Parts: sequence; structure tokens; C-alpha cells
Amino acid sequence: MLAEASSSKGECEHPGSFGNMCFVCGQKLEETGVSFRYIHKEMRLNEDEISRLRDSDSRFLQRQRKLYLVLDLDHTLLNTTILRDLKPEEEYLKSHTHSLQDGCNVSGGSLFLLEFMQMMTKLRPFVHSFLKEASEMFVMYIYTMGDRNYARQMAKLLDPKGEYFGDRVISRDDGTVRHEKSLDVVLGQESAVLILDDTENAWPKHKDNLIVIERYHFFSSSCRQFDHRYKSLSELKSDESEPDGALATVLKVLKQAHALFFENVDEGISNRDVRLMLKQVRKEILKGCKIVFSRVFPTKAKPEDHPLWKMAEELGATCATEVDASVTHVVAMDVGTEKARWAVREKKYVVHRGWIDAANYLWMKQPEENFGLEQLKKQLTEEE
Repeated sequence: MLAEASSSKGECEHPGSFGNMCFVCGQKLEETGVSFRYIHKEMRLNEDEISRLRDSDSRFLQRQRKLYLVLDLDHTLLNTTILRDLKPEEEYLKSHTHSLQDGCNVSGGSLFLLEFMQMMTKLRPFVHSFLKEASEMFVMYIYTMGDRNYARQMAKLLDPKGEYFGDRVISRDDGTVRHEKSLDVVLGQESAVLILDDTENAWPKHKDNLIVIERYHFFSSSCRQFDHRYKSLSELKSDESEPDGALATVLKVLKQAHALFFENVDEGISNRDVRLMLKQVRKEILKGCKIVFSRVFPTKAKPEDHPLWKMAEELGATCATEVDASVTHVVAMDVGTEKARWAVREKKYVVHRGWIDAANYLWMKQPEENFGLEQLKKQLTEEE
């Protein structure tokens, strides 16, 4: 509930406004505070009122054993293409779509033709189960760099009954910083918020809250957007696995972080921070691995300052510069390096850097045989 309180002197503290009028005393105000136009187009709140609402809402939700989850749309929960960008190999999709007429809710299906927007949207496999299960642990927001109309139409596809998001649909028109996403407009304590997005750079101030998900490229236009040369899922007439795809994996991570946050609730949870729980989950991914890198970093650079070294440590691995019996993996780009040859002799794993990248995106240790240097050589040859 919005504040109704005044100061001890009886003067209104103007906690917020509608249309530049204080919603407590009615006084005309200059345009100040943070805009929450996704809730109401003329609603603004000052910092004290935002803090009060966050504190109040967080306490209420934590009694219900719930946290907050902010969800990106494109390449995270779904993939959209402009109809004119469909390749001839994708024309078959038009006969497999459900139609979303403006203003109508649609239940079921995963491929939608939005003729009034000249778009086609494919929902990511497992998304309905993901949202249903996540809603039992989190209050969920949509936050997209798309415009408001697009955001609302996508929300209809994902949540036709309006049971998951309500008015918590944030578009690029609602943010406080241009070309950037921020938790400024999310009414939840940062220590209780997790974010799911395919783009790490979109959240420069909130990387500790962020779970980066592998991008969903269903349409060929999506692959072209990111300069990928391989065929899209639609061209291959294929799709991600429901039980083993990216959303199913992330759901397990969310369950782990949620369980850690509410562990031993009798001890009190007011000072707990879900960002620390997320780091704890990440630390388990490569736990027990000791990694040496061979000619992966520039010669004069400090290895421990390289992002790949830091990523491996965040995933729970121990990194070293010299080989010894305790080393489990050598990460190399060429099997002919001294350290790579040592690993082969000593029957240690030799993998390329993609093994660490995949563990990072997929939130689980990957089979080493899929990331051998022969696979890397084959992949590079195919891309030429």
C-alpha cells in the first residue's frame, strides 16, 4: 500500500504523485522521484517511499517463502522474428501457428503468428512449466528492451490468464537509464532479487543477481543478428529439449538458491542475501577440478586477471599456472603445447575453453569428450 503517513510536524512528506499531484495531500509538485509508469503512466515515487514499499513487500513475501525473479523476454523465454525476415526454408512455419488477435488471450501452443504486428513468436520449450513452478517460489517481473506494446503482447502469450505477472511488465520505455536495465523500478530488495537474461551487459549494476542463460535461436533472423553461421532450429526443423533444455536447467538453479535462502528459517532471514546463495550454487559446478591453462592467455598478461580464469574460480575450480599430479584438466587451443602433451601422457583431460564457457551458461559440468581439441578443430573447419 502507498504511504498515507505525514511527518511528526503534520506536514505531508509527498511520498509520491499522480500527474504531478501528491497522492496524499493533493498538492501540485514538480516532476521528481522515480517513474513507475508500468504500474500507472503518471505514477512517481520518492526514494523514501520506494524503500518503505520494498521493506514492507519483502517482509510480507518472505513470510510466504517467496523471493523476486526478473525475466527477460527475447532469447530467454521466447524468440521473435519479423515475418519478412523468414527464409524460404521457414515458410512451412506459417501453417503450424496459433493466431493471436489483438486484445485476445490464447492458451496452449508455442508458435504464434501476430499478423497485426507482422511478427511470429516461438515460446521456448518448457516455458509454461518453468513459469508455473517458478511462480510458487518467486514474484515474477518481465523486463524487456522491447517497447511497451510488444512487452504486453508477449506477456499475453506467456501468461494468458494473467496469473504470473499482473502489471509487473517493464519495457524499455519504463527504465531509468537508456539502453540499460536496472532494478530501480522493481519493488523488491536487491538482496531478494534474481534476474534471468541472455545478455550480461544489459545489467551493469546487478551482475551478482544475474543468471545468464544460453540464447534461444529458433529463427534464422536471430542467428544472423548475432553473426552465427550455423542453421537455426527452425531451419533444422528441430527444437530444444523440454526436460533437458536451458529453462529446465535454470529452474533447478532457482530451486537450489531458493532452498538455501530459506534454510533454517528459525535462525531468521532478514539479513540473508540471495546473491550469496547464487554464488554458492555456482561454486558447486566445477568443484574438485584443478585447471591449468596452456597458451590461452596473452603472453605478458597476468593469468589470474583474465576473465576465463576468474570464471573458472567462480564455478568452484582451482586454477594454477604449473602442472602437477593434482591437476585434473588442461585447457588449451593446441594439442601440441608442452602442457597439453603432459596431460595426454598423464591421462588428464585436455579441453578447449568452451568447456568452461558451457559450464557457465548451462550451470552444470559438461562431458569433457564433447570439448576435446579435435572437436574444436572440426568446428572451426565447418565455420570457414
